Amino acid sequence: MRGARGGLVVVGTPIGNLGDLSPRAIRAFEEADAVCCEDTRVTGKLLAHIGASRPLIRCDENVIASRAPGLIERMLAGERLAYASDAGMPAISDPGQALVDAARDAGVPVEVVPGPSACVTALVASGIACDHFFFEGFLPRKEGERLRRLTALAPIPGALIFYESPHRIGDTLDALAQVFPTRIVALCRELTKLHEEVLRAPAPELAQQVRERADVRGEMVIVVSAPKQGEDMPALAAASVPEDPEAALRRDIQEALEAGEPASGIAKRLSQRYSRRRRDVYALVLGMQEHRGASEDSR
Repeated sequence: MRGARGGLVVVGTPIGNLGDLSPRAIRAFEEADAVCCEDTRVTGKLLAHIGASRPLIRCDENVIASRAPGLIERMLAGERLAYASDAGMPAISDPGQALVDAARDAGVPVEVVPGPSACVTALVASGIACDHFFFEGFLPRKEGERLRRLTALAPIPGALIFYESPHRIGDTLDALAQVFPTRIVALCRELTKLHEEVLRAPAPELAQQVRERADVRGEMVIVVSAPKQGEDMPALAAASVPEDPEAALRRDIQEALEAGEPASGIAKRLSQRYSRRRRDVYALVLGMQEHRGASEDSR
């Protein structure tokens, strides 16, 4: 019964094939008082597919931080809210993490309905050994930052998993070829969809393959094999002393502010990169933003 017990239900949804929507996920949507989602159009189509009609609340990265307190109050008052990302498991490189965090802090019950996950699906599809793996999400957009981050990840004793967009895939594969010239890399795209494809080759060879293709589209996941003992990585030999994490975080925030990136987007991206609580990074961003504005006003 809807509203019988207040709480948050985090619902995993298909990453492409609607046949992957579980009966439990359908029931969670049907029993929710409202459904929070990244894009009401995307989730609206999903609900229409299962014949469910529920109020939709937009909770993308630009508004979820400001809407979370009101949503928490509704759940504490007895409402049962579902949350779904555009595809896959919420809170994995997804703004839903902020809502789950706020719910836990407020003592709101959180239930997770497992569903498809692009990173795990790609890891299995790649055929790369997955006894140990590290999920990075999206790499920095700037070349220098991207190479620096890959260099820092190189010693991790497991497969590395990245998300990437079609228009940056070439640059990212070139960077992987530079830092990991001897490793096997798999590019997995359009997972569970009609044109699903997995390309796998040594990093330089894969980068060349993609460069020679006219167009590579779709949602993409990259899997990099773990380092082998005695692996020679030229990029690491020239690496400088690791930068202090706090200084690096502040530098990245400053660069993002100068580029005009919204505070919520900065907090989402950098909290994942530095394994910090998003609310802490968000507070730091706001503080630096305020200081920056005061400095400009004093000129």
